[in-house]
Amino acid sequence: MPEDFRRLFGPEGPLAKRLEGFQPRSGQAAMAEAVASAIENLDCLIVEAGTGTGKTLAYLVPALLSGRKLLISTGTKALQEQLFDKDLPVARAALDLPVRVALLKGRANYLCLHRLDLAQQQGRARPPAQLSQLRRIREWSVRTHSGDLAEIGDIADGSPIWPQVSSTADNCLGSECPRLADCHPLRARRQALEADVVVVNHHLFFADLAVKQGGFGELLPQADAVILDEAHQVPEIASLFFSTGLSARQLDDLARDIRAEYAVTGSDTPELELCLRENEAAIRHLDQVLGPQPTRAAWSAALESAEAAQALERLRAKLADLETQLEALAPRTLGLASCYLRCKACIERLDSLVAGSRGVVRWVEKFAQGFALNATPLDIAGRFRQLMEAHPAAWIFTSATLAVKQGFEHFSARLGLEEPRTLVLDSPFDYRRNALLYIPRGLPDPAAPDYTQAVVQAALPLIHASEGGAFLLCTSHRALQEAAALLRPQLGSLPLLVQGESGRGELLARFRAAGNAVLIGTSSFWEGVDVRGTALRLVIIDKLPFGSPGEPVLQARLEALREQGEDPFRSHQLPQAVIALKQGAGRLIRDATDRGVLMLCDPRLLSRPYGKTFLGSLPPMPLSHDLQRACDFFRQQAVA
Repeated sequence: MPEDFRRLFGPEGPLAKRLEGFQPRSGQAAMAEAVASAIENLDCLIVEAGTGTGKTLAYLVPALLSGRKLLISTGTKALQEQLFDKDLPVARAALDLPVRVALLKGRANYLCLHRLDLAQQQGRARPPAQLSQLRRIREWSVRTHSGDLAEIGDIADGSPIWPQVSSTADNCLGSECPRLADCHPLRARRQALEADVVVVNHHLFFADLAVKQGGFGELLPQADAVILDEAHQVPEIASLFFSTGLSARQLDDLARDIRAEYAVTGSDTPELELCLRENEAAIRHLDQVLGPQPTRAAWSAALESAEAAQALERLRAKLADLETQLEALAPRTLGLASCYLRCKACIERLDSLVAGSRGVVRWVEKFAQGFALNATPLDIAGRFRQLMEAHPAAWIFTSATLAVKQGFEHFSARLGLEEPRTLVLDSPFDYRRNALLYIPRGLPDPAAPDYTQAVVQAALPLIHASEGGAFLLCTSHRALQEAAALLRPQLGSLPLLVQGESGRGELLARFRAAGNAVLIGTSSFWEGVDVRGTALRLVIIDKLPFGSPGEPVLQARLEALREQGEDPFRSHQLPQAVIALKQGAGRLIRDATDRGVLMLCDPRLLSRPYGKTFLGSLPPMPLSHDLQRACDFFRQQAVA
């Protein structure tokens, strides 16, 4: 097998013939060997593959050659589509294998014909913009084969029409649906069941596991090998799907669906409409009591006032009234019966949240409009391990950022992985020649009120020396807004792009096209962003990305670790921050010919002992504290 992979990934192999500019990389062949062995022996394998290793083909090639049933999950729908549309066809063609593949998304990504019919029956009550969008969807619905709503490119992602023409696990009528024969989500699932390789995203993967665990069946086919790419996201996403929650949006959707389903009957029940209005008033009242500012808070802090407790009790009472109304109406239509069961489930969820349970942290998230009540388990290791044991297969976890100083103890502990096989593959890129790590001296403590101002002043000479082409990655939205206000008047002709002023895709397209722009972003730009070439040559990170101490789930998790006698900083906060910093730093060098400077502004890298842990986890690049040397890096590049 090792010899086979050296040939497959060698200069005369099928991949080299299929891919223009293919470069043999020893790490890619080594990863392929490890993946092949794990699949053959049904092992658990963790692989950190540094940027440029070619990890996608390194797992696709042995996985396809194994002839096993494969389930591949990645971090986002965009990465899922890239894997399906680009990487899989290349690997399949290079190996000349007649492998059947399927792309499966969550049901909310597909058109629901039954709900489209309901939406049309309510047509006259809609704003003109929604009526136009509904006509556009109806015209498309007779042409589409997949029913994938992504095919419609001229309706905004946030349009309120989307949830009205798609289904969720809550409102799907299942086998009782009158449009079952033409169901797009069901057709997509059948194709996945028949395929050799199924490509999903982490949210669908864990949603399916949660449904399966609840005894409602499963969306995804059984697999001989499960490959989780971008695996650094897995612990948090798994925690999300092992959580219990109830949101204002869920309750609003229920009310909208009740009205749509009841309209079909042609009857008039003033009591139901009054009950719906009272429910909506109770939702809005609790929303107002929780305050106007978006925030996350512990349950006790958010709902500690008598007014908040009364608002919660009022919501519970109004939901109970609605349940009584729906119980009487349920026999009229399948849709109303479904709404009755959903209302009953919302009450049960609310009661569970109010009661709480051991090992779970309750918290409240407030949005600009709406709220979510949540209960999240502090430790998912046992539950995840049980799921793996109930699903015997090869389990392969891979990402560019999983290890802390070459070790996987933190990642393994969070998922309950016992004695996994591990592999660390360094990036093949020449960081020593093509990159420089610049850490300025003399910046104030990150908690100082003038810290962001000091960061901007320290970064400006480097931004001008690089002539733009810079990312400034911030650890908070407050710092982002302050940095944008400070930078705007000092950039001259350099374009400034700020997260939130446009969508991420549009900002990146403008950044690449400009070649000299400065982009300021927070968490969504720390990972999953790939800008190759000279457009990005400077990455500035304002602070070490420690989790916010006020974040309620983190607070509770740290307290639980203290009670167990562990040091929460060493066992959780530090490794989480190291992995996050590696993600941000990884934006700089994306190709063998890329060159650039990574500027880390946090003085704790030099003043605190844990700074060595961060620095020891970054790619090996020269370190300088000399601003002139950092500026000269760009001048030398221009001369070259």
